[in-house]
Amino acid sequence: MRTIILMSLCLLGLVGKTQAQVYMTTTGQTQIFSETPMENISADNKVVSAALNTATKDVAVRIQVIGFKFPNKLMEEHFNENYMETEKFPTSSFKGKIIDVIDFQKSGTYEVNIKGVLEMHGVKQEKTIKAKLQIGSDKIVVDAPFDVKLADFKVDVPKLVFEKIAEVISVKNRFILLPKTQ
Repeated sequence: MRTIILMSLCLLGLVGKTQAQVYMTTTGQTQIFSETPMENISADNKVVSAALNTATKDVAVRIQVIGFKFPNKLMEEHFNENYMETEKFPTSSFKGKIIDVIDFQKSGTYEVNIKGVLEMHGVKQEKTIKAKLQIGSDKIVVDAPFDVKLADFKVDVPKLVFEKIAEVISVKNRFILLPKTQ
């Protein structure tokens, strides 16, 4: 699995001549939350791959959609089979670039904007995500919450359960990125 991830990152141009400037994880966390008056739905995915090239400011995230775990197994089954169709669309991804000026050599907390393309359920959309980077001497922690409107990604919610699933889903990402070693 790690080989596939590294190959994907090479294709994205995130690994190469600037290897010392690539930070990555294969254990990132993504949470989703849907709040409605009838029911709250939440799930966690703790096997998310993410990479950041500090030289180019390129960012890449890849999520195995089936990795989302729900407290209720029936919800998890409906999510995978009826809504996200994970057999047909097994991954979601984000490829983008930090558009703000940032000094990765200086420790501290920075608010940044990452502009790129979010692909989910087979649909690609441009998106700018506001993120908080905590830069330390040995790691970069990224917190990147954003919302997703289901209709924008052609995720159909049957009218029978429309009151139980929000039209806009909250997504929270947390990545602890470590320098890539050879």
